[in-house]
Parts: sequence; structure tokens; C-alpha cells
Amino acid sequence: MNKMNIAVITGASSGFGKEFVKLLVNDNSLDKIFVLSRNEEKLNNLKSEYGDKIQPYVIDLSDVENIKNFGKFLETQNVNIKILINNAGFAKFCSYDDISIEESINMIDLNISGVVAMGLVCIPFMERGSHILNIASQAAFQPVPYQNIYSATKSFVKNYSQALNAELKDKGITVTAVCPGWMRTDLYNRACINAEKGTTNFMFMAEPDVVAKKALKDAYNGKDISVYGLYVNMCRLMSKFLPEKLIMKIWLLMQGIK
Repeated sequence: MNKMNIAVITGASSGFGKEFVKLLVNDNSLDKIFVLSRNEEKLNNLKSEYGDKIQPYVIDLSDVENIKNFGKFLETQNVNIKILINNAGFAKFCSYDDISIEESINMIDLNISGVVAMGLVCIPFMERGSHILNIASQAAFQPVPYQNIYSATKSFVKNYSQALNAELKDKGITVTAVCPGWMRTDLYNRACINAEKGTTNFMFMAEPDVVAKKALKDAYNGKDISVYGLYVNMCRLMSKFLPEKLIMKIWLLMQGIK
């Protein structure tokens, strides 16, 4: 029996994740797109909008046991995961003491543990030519005050992805760290909580559809990092040459924070 070729997209119910759904639903090499999120209603809406190619799976990606159960579910399916997109993420743009301990740890669990665990359960179902896209951020290039946990988690995702790409070379599986600049998505809208020292000045915001398109193109071309736009590329370059303290000072000046 032939294996079913699938894509797996986390955080697929809206925003950046949904843009990947829109692109991949027209990929005739894929039989199904497994869309993962906590929001069952939005997942079902995706299926209604894009048809039977969409396979909803409700999951809390900050809970490793939930991810292990997804791995057990995959064992019952005859699948080849051609594309895994770890997009689910959580951010709060504020001071360290504006959010609770629970929210802080949940951000780490979702942004880091969720990415690692999803890779570990999905890689055994991947064959040569498969791709993993882990969504990092422009914030991965340097420490970002008033986004301290978020930027630190995305730095992990970037470094982890590039290292994992080297480890999986022999298997013919590529891993791409996608480092978007700021995009007006649900993540951005939820992250801005009107904190006294919240970061709100984001230059050259990009549309998520064009960023998703470039991310897929870079992944298919075997790149270990995908960066969209001149501004984000400049930020990446500056992070290599300027002292981190200076970069943080510039960032705080841009935000009007003393």
C-alpha cells in the first residue's frame, strides 16, 4: 500500500500558519495537510474553506504528552511527512514582570519544547527529500529587551534548526530556520498588551503571504536559514559586527524606552 504524502503545520488555524496552508493546498504532491492547533473551531473552518485535503488535529503544543500522543497517532497512519512546519508560537511584548511565571514558562514550552518534540516525533516518518521549517524570528539575531523570553526562544530555534540541518544531511532531510521580520498577524496582535514599557515600534512590517512563499522556496532549495527583505537582512548583518550592547541601545531608542 502506497504511503500518503502529507504536510504537518502547527499553529495553522490563522496568521502565518494559515498562509502556509493556502500555499500547500495547491501542491498536488501532497495527499493531506494535517493542521494542528488548540482551536477546534478554527481548524474546522479551515477544512470548510479548503476542502477534504485538510485534516484537523486538536492539540496543545505546550504539552509534551499531547505531542507524544500525536506521534502515536502517526504510527497508526501510513504516511510520509514531506513537510513539517513548526509555526505555533507565543509572545508578549512587555517587561519581565508584566506577565506571570506561568505565562513565561508556557512561552518557553511552546516556542522551544514544542518545536523540538514535534521534530522528534515526525522525523521517523520522513524520507529523503522531506523538509522541516522551524519558524524563528528576526528577534533571533540579538537579545531584545522587553521581549527577553521571546527573543531568547527564537535564538534557540534558529541555532537548533541550523545544527539539526547538518545532522540530518545524511538522511536527505533539510531543516530551515525561518526568520521573519515583524508581520501583522494574530501573534503580533496578542503580543502587544499595552504594557507601560511595551515594544510597539516595528519598522518595515511585511505581509505574511510573501514571507511564507519565500520560506518554502528557500526550504526547497536546501537553505538552512530563510530571511525575507532588505531590512531584516541588514539587521542580521549588523548583529554579526556590532556589539550587542549597542544593538540593544538602538532598539530601546527606537521604542522610546529609557
